[in-house]
Amino acid sequence: MLPFSEVRVLDINSEQFGVPIDALMENAGEAVAETITKEAGSGKRIAVVCGVGNNAGDGFVAARNLMRDNDVTVLLANPPGDIRTDAAKRAFQRVKHISSSSVGVNFSRFDLVVDALLGTGTTKEVREPYRTLINRINDSGTPVVSVDVPSGLGTDLQIKASVTVTFTDVKEGMTPENSGRIVVQDIGIPTDASKYVGPGEYVYYPVRSKDAHKGESGRLLIVGGGPFTGAPALAGLAAYRMGVDLVSIATPWMSYGPIASYSPNLIVHRLSDDVLSKEDVPEVLKFMKHADAMLIGPGLGLDPNTQEAVRMIVRACELPLVIDADAITAVSADVSVLKGKRCVITPHAREYLSITGHELPKEMEARTADVAESATALGVVLLVKGMVDVISDGSWTKLNRTGNAGMSVGGTGDTLAGEVGALLSKQVSPFNSARIAAFTNGAAGDLAYDRIGYSLMATDVIDNLPEVLRRSLKKVH
Repeated sequence: MLPFSEVRVLDINSEQFGVPIDALMENAGEAVAETITKEAGSGKRIAVVCGVGNNAGDGFVAARNLMRDNDVTVLLANPPGDIRTDAAKRAFQRVKHISSSSVGVNFSRFDLVVDALLGTGTTKEVREPYRTLINRINDSGTPVVSVDVPSGLGTDLQIKASVTVTFTDVKEGMTPENSGRIVVQDIGIPTDASKYVGPGEYVYYPVRSKDAHKGESGRLLIVGGGPFTGAPALAGLAAYRMGVDLVSIATPWMSYGPIASYSPNLIVHRLSDDVLSKEDVPEVLKFMKHADAMLIGPGLGLDPNTQEAVRMIVRACELPLVIDADAITAVSADVSVLKGKRCVITPHAREYLSITGHELPKEMEARTADVAESATALGVVLLVKGMVDVISDGSWTKLNRTGNAGMSVGGTGDTLAGEVGALLSKQVSPFNSARIAAFTNGAAGDLAYDRIGYSLMATDVIDNLPEVLRRSLKKVH
């Protein structure tokens, strides 16, 4: 079954992979009309009742096709000027007959009602004028064919559909009891749109409100540094470019000065020793109380004391967290510390061997299956880095092919981890954080490559993150 939110992801990603929303809408409307003609024949009096979104656009196309052999009336829940999406507006303009208001219409005088009111966009509450319309349609006793899902499905009031023509797959929550007979139609969504991540993943990105206050859009704690100073700084700067409000870095004594000097935006806390040690754990736990998510690993090194400290911190952590770099080696020694965690782990092939105990398969189908099994076994989300990234929570797996060979430069894994951490701090789920970040990091690297070529650096990826966000959010909102 396909979750409602994934319908929007597929629509946007389909455009990314070469099939525009207008084509999907045409195919959807034709599929509805074809199903009705097959079921009911021709010469019918049909009311097509439309809302203001893409579901309405499907209805407009269905109406246009049904008009060839039926007496069709297109009824609007709202004035034409309220139609929200450009694709639905274009579909409305192609309906040759004048559409009319649904006010006062007696639905019992029709042979059939086509429900194109709300689609998958409404999951909580049905508001006016839709409540009144749904009640009137239900009370009419006229058979109803719903487009994609019965309007209001999952709320306190929904259309009583005789038939639902749904697209690509049955939607989450649909049953014969609430949707009538379900007819699944292929509308041409490319396989890649569901297989690979794209800008559609940004339906899960929480856009901050206009009256947002400092800290409301995420506070990320990074535990890193010691032997290496650049990694936690790169992760922190990438997190800021991903839209987090505050980044704090807890780092050993020797790396405090260099990291603090990289940027005044980073809030840097000095720990007690030259490397992270068990004695620092209580202090790190205090910092956690002022954070929404944690990233642990960048630049920590492999000192035995550090490795044990990492396991202690992860075991005690109640925040969503990202485990990256040297912290992966630490938890590989005792994966029981992962139990019950809301966690994303970001291994490359060698680290994958460390944490799973076996090598990452080379063939992509086998690799995808193996990562899914390992994610299930560990109880985490895995974002396995490679030429094609594999992202899985065990039950849901997607691939990412943004990025380029120039990103083999040091630091791009740190930027990825920072982006995942930023999203977790915004209360995005671990799986959605991982797939948004994988797409974004690679896409930013591709923009950098377009300008610089293979001589790009990790900081060039960070510089291009805002443009990826801008472009992606523009497609979603």
